[in-house]
Amino acid sequence: MKFFKPTLVAIALVSIIGCTEQTKEETAVAAVLETEIQKQAYGLGASIGLYMERNLEEHTKMGVSLDKDLIVKGFVDSLNGKSLIEKEEVKTLLMSLDQSMKTKQKEMAEKAALASLEEGKKFLEDNAKKEGVTVTESGIQYLVMTAGKGEKPKATDTVKVHYKGTFLNGDTFDSSYDRNQPAVFPLNRVIKGWTEGVQLMSVGAKFKFTIPSDLAYGPAGNPPSIPGNSVLEFEIELLEIQKPDAPAEVGDKAPVK
Repeated sequence: MKFFKPTLVAIALVSIIGCTEQTKEETAVAAVLETEIQKQAYGLGASIGLYMERNLEEHTKMGVSLDKDLIVKGFVDSLNGKSLIEKEEVKTLLMSLDQSMKTKQKEMAEKAALASLEEGKKFLEDNAKKEGVTVTESGIQYLVMTAGKGEKPKATDTVKVHYKGTFLNGDTFDSSYDRNQPAVFPLNRVIKGWTEGVQLMSVGAKFKFTIPSDLAYGPAGNPPSIPGNSVLEFEIELLEIQKPDAPAEVGDKAPVK
């Protein structure tokens, strides 16, 4: 994740002022938004403000609260050619801030990965005891939601599937259903849990898989959406099998290696 760059000193303009101005002053600003060029100028400031708002939220999450008034003052002073800090020093300061945030982000990611490891272990133990759940030799757990009647794919085949991927808390991180477009991909070019699991399915089947982290994205995860050591759940519906000699369209949303 990228944090401050030297040019982002100016980013506070609209988001911060917009939070502190009174209604009377806001009305005065709105009154000058009559021409296209005025609206474009305001829109540019608004986009900068929105970006800064997100940026500050990330800093706050990691325990670094930056004084909004000083950000505004730095912007205005620099705009008027009266900056209290020279350009080179500004650059050094922001590089130091960026490095500090990267360090904190790494520490938080490592802490989250450790928590995921413990949570996943307990979840797998409990889930394996549920009625209808089968555990493979590798550790994949699956529940047959709909039994298919067609053939089963091989690792060298290309498959078309609908799927939904969720975290253990039930939050969805990816879904072909939401995109209203099935994913098509070679079965040997996705995460190990998929390569093994989908081969257990017949065309027309729908399974729910619980995949250990070592058969998914492992300790590193798949930033920014999937933390390290995440046990993942997938509902997968096998729609079609394409043999190796058939043309394959690789879905860009497939859970690749």
